[in-house]
Amino acid sequence: MTGRYARQIALAQVGTDGQARLAAASVLVIGAGGLGCPVLQYLAAAGVGRLIIVDHDVVEESNLHRQPLYTMDDVGSPKVAAARAALLRLNPTITVETLAARATPDNAARLVADADIVVDAADSLATTYVVNDACQALARPLVSASAVGLSGYVGAFCAGAPSYRAVFPDMPARAATCSSAGVLGSLVGVIGSLQAQLVLQLILAISPSPLGWLVTFDAARLSFGGFAFHDAGEPDSPLLRYISAREVTADDLVVDLRSLDEAPVSPFDDALRLEVDTIGTLIDDHPPSASRIVLCCHSGLRAWRAGRHLRDLGFTQLALVALADGTP
Repeated sequence: MTGRYARQIALAQVGTDGQARLAAASVLVIGAGGLGCPVLQYLAAAGVGRLIIVDHDVVEESNLHRQPLYTMDDVGSPKVAAARAALLRLNPTITVETLAARATPDNAARLVADADIVVDAADSLATTYVVNDACQALARPLVSASAVGLSGYVGAFCAGAPSYRAVFPDMPARAATCSSAGVLGSLVGVIGSLQAQLVLQLILAISPSPLGWLVTFDAARLSFGGFAFHDAGEPDSPLLRYISAREVTADDLVVDLRSLDEAPVSPFDDALRLEVDTIGTLIDDHPPSASRIVLCCHSGLRAWRAGRHLRDLGFTQLALVALADGTP
């Protein structure tokens, strides 16, 4: 057998019918960085017919050790443009659509609705929760992953399986990043390749379904692990949801958690300035009521921590804003 897909068509789990399913599939990939690069390369090579890439960033030289989809000639170019060009060189028979922007509360539902499967390869926990909520509402499978240092994980959520929130109901107190903690390029290659594997198995309906499973990899120990989470329950407490700045109204009480040194001017007029550790003082002048409190910070992590504390104090009308999503 010859041809581009001959070796995978030869698999009993693929065949010509499976290859046709791949060609008809539409996959949204949020993030074209360390995880997104191997995901995109393997999905394009496998013949997934339509790839939608969402990323706001440009290629930097410091990306190249873990993002081999790009070359030195791409430095300074939007990642979505460089990725599209590289993928079409790899496989000109597929369609690659791009959006040079972040996935935000403003566009997440529209983006998710336009795809069969969603891949979360973003480097923002706020983005992960926003995309998860859209996938949960629209019953789209979400293949989400994280890789930092020498370890990472990948899981398949929603679409009948528990959501990301069911497995990760709370954010960590501190979130390490590749820039703060470092990462080996080969590690993100392994995790990103696992993401692509789960996507292909979902498209091909290979049994058992990866939905409801999480796989871990610890490169320091050279060990794989993981667990099934089919019975994980969705959070029963009021959800902390991210909204866009445009959804903030004049009736909201806005708290900007950034310091004046970090952000001398808030994008919200009359926003209170508090820190996470002092957010409890809010209850003295603003006891829990029907009025909504909107908590904002740069990444959304401090807003989550403050929201969790206020929720424990009895506040239920809460919303979060991650200003890094492009809000002025």
